[in-house]
Amino acid sequence: MKYRHAHHAGNFADVHKHVTLLALLAALRRKDKGFLYLETHAGRGLYDLAGSAGEAAAGIARLEGAPCAAPELRHYLERVAESRRAAGSNRQYPGSPWLAASELRVQDRAVFVEAQPEEARALRRALHSAGPAAIRIETGDGFERLRAVLPPPERRALTLIDPPYEDTRGDFERVRAGLTEALRRFPTGIVAIWYPVKDARDTERWLSALARGIERPVLVSELRLFPCDSRVALNGSGMLIANPPYQLDAAMPGWLGELRQRLGAPADGGIVVRALCPPRPA
Repeated sequence: MKYRHAHHAGNFADVHKHVTLLALLAALRRKDKGFLYLETHAGRGLYDLAGSAGEAAAGIARLEGAPCAAPELRHYLERVAESRRAAGSNRQYPGSPWLAASELRVQDRAVFVEAQPEEARALRRALHSAGPAAIRIETGDGFERLRAVLPPPERRALTLIDPPYEDTRGDFERVRAGLTEALRRFPTGIVAIWYPVKDARDTERWLSALARGIERPVLVSELRLFPCDSRVALNGSGMLIANPPYQLDAAMPGWLGELRQRLGAPADGGIVVRALCPPRPA
């Protein structure tokens, strides 16, 4: 399975990922002390939905036009609308770097890593007038840069790991290793990982293997629009959060349930919010 940001901008997985990201940033903003935001696979920051019109129609477009009840969904839509006002285009969709930069304060800091030079240049253009936080954009391997950036001097951090999964098996293994390294270097930092859900059995095997090497609290959130053994390209969207903020697990089912309803998920779709526990010894 391949998941390229530009080809899927604004789809249901993007909505799930971006609402979760904004909720995590809101939790960090509750304290005055600054924090680091690190993104390992940043992309270009802003996208024209003309390239993903069909997927966006089944994603972000289904949330627009009628008020949302959950404050997390309302905040997400406000940020999308803000990016469109700034660009003067209703076809624009903000990626996670733009959304994160819009939330950062003067005492916060961000490092965005992107492997493709052209995408990194586009990201610099997208963030040229970003908020007051100090922002650094690097071209390189995001997994490798984890070792250079963590632990941060702020002693507070949120790391987003969101590779394209072009080499599905290889990327899942690198994600597992990246999470392990991030928590080894900075055990109390929040690490958020987006992952595609195709076959539930494969996903559970990966999660079980990952849980065996992690000694920190881990929350799993999944939004499933199709049965997890169907043959569509993407059955569901997953977010794994190490060191989740206080009460995130209690708040998440509310907005996830509304999101599922607004996206028109069929009866055999669903949501999952659960703690990831290491498997019991045999």
